[in-house]
Amino acid sequence: MNSNAILLGFIQGFTEFLPVSSSGHLALAKIFLGMEMPPLNYDLVLHVSTVLATLIFFAPDIAVLLIEWSSGFSNAQRRRSAGWSIGWAVIAGTVITAAIGLALKNFAEEASMNSIMVGAGLVVTGVVLLISRKMGNGCGHVAFTDGLYVGIAQGLAVFPGVSRSGMTIMAGLAAGLSKEAAFRFSFLLSIPAILGAALVQALEIGGWREFVSSLPSGWFLGALCAFASGLFSLFVLKKLVIASKWWLFGVYCLAAGVAAIGVTCLGAW
Repeated sequence: MNSNAILLGFIQGFTEFLPVSSSGHLALAKIFLGMEMPPLNYDLVLHVSTVLATLIFFAPDIAVLLIEWSSGFSNAQRRRSAGWSIGWAVIAGTVITAAIGLALKNFAEEASMNSIMVGAGLVVTGVVLLISRKMGNGCGHVAFTDGLYVGIAQGLAVFPGVSRSGMTIMAGLAAGLSKEAAFRFSFLLSIPAILGAALVQALEIGGWREFVSSLPSGWFLGALCAFASGLFSLFVLKKLVIASKWWLFGVYCLAAGVAAIGVTCLGAW
């Protein structure tokens, strides 16, 4: 299990941020390869590792935005700052994401065991990313309503095969945000979403002793791989989004989704 824990940590960290759907890849690995999936506790550890990567990558932005948002309660001038509007947009987006995510949770878990459903999710992701080739670079700043739009996209991404980063960045671009603003807001919004999902999992698991005892051997190395690969993929994705090249992942997702559906329907696996 040691090698599997490390491999899954790398896959989870790398695909968590790239617009290819980590949940879709892990679900297909389980279905087609008969890959032994780690306990839910380990999945929680990997998600927290990727959140740490996000916090470090955006640390300067987060620090400035938090100061601007918190000071807005006592300083009217600060309410015109980017931090004030982004802070409320993150809160709005998080509420919408939680409502949709919890409503779809059971359905998404069942869909993750069906390769046709996962393949369909990848096809949706592929089409969405390919559409990005037709979208220009906006110039708008993040507003409260943007949080609602992007929050809806993030909530729908609970479906396996549908990429969270792909959906949220596309939603930001469609709302008129610049590429840089859409990229940054997508991952700022991911922090409370991923931590919230991890908290729900932790509550379902039980006590601390049960949590630690069920972790697979090599879990720490797996978590380290998830952190390192996640941080690397953030750098890669930022460059691709700004260069308008991230649609290339759409080709991959479309091919992977069609292949998963085709293989299942033909009974070739």
